[in-house]
Amino acid sequence: MPIPEENSSANSDDVAIEFRAASYAIAGAAVLVADINLQVRTGETLVLLGRSGSGKSTTLKLINRMLDPTAGEVRVLGKPTRAWEATELRRRIGYVIQDVGLFPHRTVARNVETVPRLLGWERDRMAARVDELLRLLGMPPEQFRDRYPHQLSGGQRQRVGLARALAADPPVLLMDEPFGALDPLTRSEVEAEFHQLQARLKKTVVLVTHDLIEALALADRIAMLDASRVIGQYTREEFFGADDRVSRAYRASLRAAEPVLAQMREQPRA
Repeated sequence: MPIPEENSSANSDDVAIEFRAASYAIAGAAVLVADINLQVRTGETLVLLGRSGSGKSTTLKLINRMLDPTAGEVRVLGKPTRAWEATELRRRIGYVIQDVGLFPHRTVARNVETVPRLLGWERDRMAARVDELLRLLGMPPEQFRDRYPHQLSGGQRQRVGLARALAADPPVLLMDEPFGALDPLTRSEVEAEFHQLQARLKKTVVLVTHDLIEALALADRIAMLDASRVIGQYTREEFFGADDRVSRAYRASLRAAEPVLAQMREQPRA
């Protein structure tokens, strides 16, 4: 399929990421994503929502050149990803994953400093940035700066992973099921902290999840994926009237839980 023509929306400074009929296929095997047309506006949080295997993580990897499209085009910050040198592109993109991936032999401060060190920041500037981010994430630096990952809880490690992704102040943040490994209460706390942080920082965020509650809590817009394609794009309000089959199934799962919870409230165990 041909790439859509240039248009005023695609050229706007308000668009940070754009997929133009982008596909990714493995030679002789399956198409992992097909004909994705999608824009992410500067400063918004777009959630990629869908079942496991629907193409969410593959779509995310096309943004930072972990994968290159086999058809179509992905544009980041005004130019095609293929026109970016991969390392230079990734320095403009923070990346947060479910298992965090902190370096176990490095302190919290050294983990957060990873990208600034690569960029040659001066020591005082790095130290100030570490302290700033730890405070923003509710981790007093005088308590946590010199700890190692094994000395942290799961929620604290996830906060450090987020601080590391933000350390060099990238304009774009990619998040691949970042809170999925946390227990429900910690997950809710970290999601709320992220939402408050995003309200302050206004990064362009693309977040992958299969959890509807997380999507509704964090998204400005939701892109619904199914069978390797984007089948709908909705604001949170629009989602509740969306007519695609996956959105209907998600809403049905919410409704199905309501009578069970009501019964448990009315008839507690002896």
